[in-house]
Amino acid sequence: MRLSFIDNLRWTMILLVISMHAADTYSALGNWYFVDRVPLSMTELLFFAAWQMYLQSFFMGLLFFVAGYFVPASFDRKGPSAFVRDRVFRLGLPVIFYMFILGPITEYYAAHSWTSTLPTSFGNEWLKHIRDGEFLQENGPLWFCLALLIFSTVYALFGSGAKQLPVDGEPPRTLQLIGFVFIMAALTFMVRLAGSLTVLNMHLGDFPQYILLFSAGILAARRQWLPKLQFSSGTRWMALTLSIGFPAWLALIIIGGALKDGTLAYSGGWHWQSASVNLWEAFTCVGICFGLLVLFREYFNTQGRIAKCLSDNAFSVYVFHPPLLIVGARLLHGVLWQPILKFLLLTTIGVVLSFSLSALVFRRIPFLRSIL
Repeated sequence: MRLSFIDNLRWTMILLVISMHAADTYSALGNWYFVDRVPLSMTELLFFAAWQMYLQSFFMGLLFFVAGYFVPASFDRKGPSAFVRDRVFRLGLPVIFYMFILGPITEYYAAHSWTSTLPTSFGNEWLKHIRDGEFLQENGPLWFCLALLIFSTVYALFGSGAKQLPVDGEPPRTLQLIGFVFIMAALTFMVRLAGSLTVLNMHLGDFPQYILLFSAGILAARRQWLPKLQFSSGTRWMALTLSIGFPAWLALIIIGGALKDGTLAYSGGWHWQSASVNLWEAFTCVGICFGLLVLFREYFNTQGRIAKCLSDNAFSVYVFHPPLLIVGARLLHGVLWQPILKFLLLTTIGVVLSFSLSALVFRRIPFLRSIL
């Protein structure tokens, strides 16, 4: 089952993933293999903070929703065993490929981020990487595939019960969506009370959103919600997110002391800043996801040659963009531009390089084509 607007939405989110990692390179926020940071003006800092926090609030969650949407049809068609085998092949093999091959190449040759031991060589560092168990935490952006594999396996254990749900139904109304926002915010706040926990490179503080949206995608497929989502309602939610949400975010940043005392109180614990930013994230997530779904359904539900190429190569780009983006950042290192301009240029370079090499090289290699 292919839906053009969903395919277009997916490759659009991959573009945003590249832009997020380009921003990580130059901003004072986030973690990335290679950074090229200089002191930022207040305007630059607020620009990067707004861009990264808005993206983080929804883009991976929307990808989990899209992934969940296609789970029921695949599960019903293949059955539990074949469904899990297919997920292991399509999701597990790319994770293994990244952990043992592409990730080490990225670390050693592109980012130079491995701690050297003498005498140093790629083979020596690779063995150290395996022996010390570092590979378990170094799956790069493929943590997403690992999480999907776990979610899909859990669904396979309980999926037969989900088949009993009514196959038709009205989508959630405004009050139900508001309740969903508060549930997401509350669960996120509770998980983040434990601090910034990371397991297998998965940041657990973000997983209430991911689990809820993956589940919402499954329910949307079972209840056939996507064609029934009201365009006016979705665009209204998105407009509120952008018009009211941005001043609310700015006030939260200023009043909460982020510009003066840092962001520790926002990342977890019994702080009003943490509770407030969790609520802002949940509201923004639901509003933007809802808005994008109806906008793409109404206006971007066809594919020409370019959109088809972008769609076909989206997953390959997701896998391969880290080393290419790092190479681009190294080439720009000596360019004496403002960080925002370098961020925009690096994003463009990353997009062009990743999609071009994916279409012309990576997906033409037999083994890689089978898993990409």
